[in-house]
Amino acid sequence: MTADPHAGWLKVVGLGPGTEDWLTPEARRDLAEATDLVGYFPYVDRVPPGAQVRHASDNRVELDRARYALQLAAEGRRVAVVSGGDPGIFAMAAAVFEALDDPAAPPEWHRVALSVDPGISAMQGAAARAGAPLGHDFCAISLSDNLKPWEVVLKRLRLAAEADFVIALYNPISRARPWQLGAAFDALRDLRSAETPVILAQAVGRPDEALTITTLGSVDAAQADMRTCVIIGASHTRLVPRDGAQPWVYTPRSYAVRG
Repeated sequence: MTADPHAGWLKVVGLGPGTEDWLTPEARRDLAEATDLVGYFPYVDRVPPGAQVRHASDNRVELDRARYALQLAAEGRRVAVVSGGDPGIFAMAAAVFEALDDPAAPPEWHRVALSVDPGISAMQGAAARAGAPLGHDFCAISLSDNLKPWEVVLKRLRLAAEADFVIALYNPISRARPWQLGAAFDALRDLRSAETPVILAQAVGRPDEALTITTLGSVDAAQADMRTCVIIGASHTRLVPRDGAQPWVYTPRSYAVRG
């Protein structure tokens, strides 16, 4: 029996940073109703076992993954494309829309019922563990230069620092990109105080979670790995001491330039 193409759908689902407690009810429902799961294999593995057909693939094939998911949905399948954190932040939602925006995209892909399930992002999880460092204006920058030149990354870092944003860094380091985070810290040290708070949130929401509060003057890129979200404070980001624990980090809601 041929599947009814109008019965299929595609949901781009955010799984959150790690813990199932951070999976939204909407995402949980859509994962349960899906006939197919498509995604990077560590994220597919995070979805509890069910009746879904699993289509796991390696990293750096996001567009191929998106096209495959759209075709499955066009054939009548109920497809969940899974991403860690929020799928709209450096993740699969943009890849799906990029595939759909291709002039060569088949017409039936445009008839697919498509939606995005938001998730808790890595920077939100990291910020919650540390306190409230994103309490005032902030930005997020990926240090990966796979899809943009490193010169663009550096320009954005410098301008964000000059504008005094709190900066969340994604994709800070990997085996293929071992030097970028150190170069980013060096660039920021030229523009920010050595006492600027820095948060290294590793594997947030997972059993091996680790949180380090340090300063821009002391931080070492070797303290991070590819599972780390780095948050660099603004000029008015503050520390609140705690007995027997690392300090809380927060950025006041009102802005005052410190001399």
